[in-house]
Amino acid sequence: MKNRFLWFCRIGVGLLFIFSGLIKANDPLGFSYKLEEYFEVFHITFLDSLSVCFAILLCAMEMILGFALIIGVKAQRVAWGLLLLIIFFAFLTFYSAAFKVVQTCGCFGDAIPLTPWQSFSKDLVLLLLIIVIFKNKDQIKPAFAPKTGERLFLISIAISVAFGFYTYSFMPIIDFLPYKVGANIPDEMKTPPGAQPDEFELTYNLKNKKTGATKSMTDKEYLKTGIWKDNSWEIIGDPDSKLVKKGFTPKIVDLIISDAQRNDYTRELINNPFYSLWIVAYDLKKTDGAAINRLNALATNLTANFNMRTILLTSASPDEAAAFVKKYHLISEIFYADGVPLKEMVRSNPGIMLIKNGTIVNKWHYHTVPDYDHLVKEYLQKQ
Repeated sequence: MKNRFLWFCRIGVGLLFIFSGLIKANDPLGFSYKLEEYFEVFHITFLDSLSVCFAILLCAMEMILGFALIIGVKAQRVAWGLLLLIIFFAFLTFYSAAFKVVQTCGCFGDAIPLTPWQSFSKDLVLLLLIIVIFKNKDQIKPAFAPKTGERLFLISIAISVAFGFYTYSFMPIIDFLPYKVGANIPDEMKTPPGAQPDEFELTYNLKNKKTGATKSMTDKEYLKTGIWKDNSWEIIGDPDSKLVKKGFTPKIVDLIISDAQRNDYTRELINNPFYSLWIVAYDLKKTDGAAINRLNALATNLTANFNMRTILLTSASPDEAAAFVKKYHLISEIFYADGVPLKEMVRSNPGIMLIKNGTIVNKWHYHTVPDYDHLVKEYLQKQ
């Protein structure tokens, strides 16, 4: 019976670690953004330049440890690795939940968003299972002959690391973000008729002007008791807001595109009935210069031969963008948006999206941008 339960723990923990690592390794750049949030919280932003490497290696470590646990290779080291890793994860998710600093931990990437408390609860369950594994690490038997197990272990290392580097270099294999191919941006921004919005509860902090007594009450209690009629009580500070019922939230809520003078061009650009090419470069300081030169040549040909509208979307300042345009002799129009939606559009800097009537026809990492002839043959000659 004990051996069966140990096998249950091995399979359950192993598969969950493989799944967690795999789903994040599908989008290591997105996971690196989450790591940068934690770096900011703990005031270690000097690690930002290494966030992608940490993301790839951390995802690989999860997959490797999970696989090694299932096949029973290096049981002692794997048990220690799992224990230390889950303690580290539990600390991060508890800290996020308790201090409300990072509202989604990224445990399962964007595929399965979890609140910090949900993530912490998941980590507690895993911790209990891993403690069972750790206490019985001497009883873990290999599922294969020693040489076969070693080979499989080495193969798992190579595949886990290579997968993360591949998806970082060529974009996620499965896109879980709102700006995926085929999505219509205006539709993703709409709230359906009759949909209920989020419901919040306000808590007021009150102080009696005469006695100095203080009390807190919700907005409903505040109105029901009629205390608002009593001039001896005053509200101190801003009310605390708490989400009590989750309502409908559009997939895209934060996209506002403007020019350097802050004129809103969002509707004009997303409702364009013709093909347009969007070059997305959220951070011009980190944008690949060689890629920009290639994209500028592509934009020049598309504009000259098909009068296609090409734009560069960035979150940089207008002065920084103006210097960038001058440096690379860009012909594309320059527009500005917040960095968060730009990071969601394309996991690449720069990234490219082909848009028609608000629908994302296709998008590419700068490593895989099709040439002019392919774009014309595949899209423009068919319109």
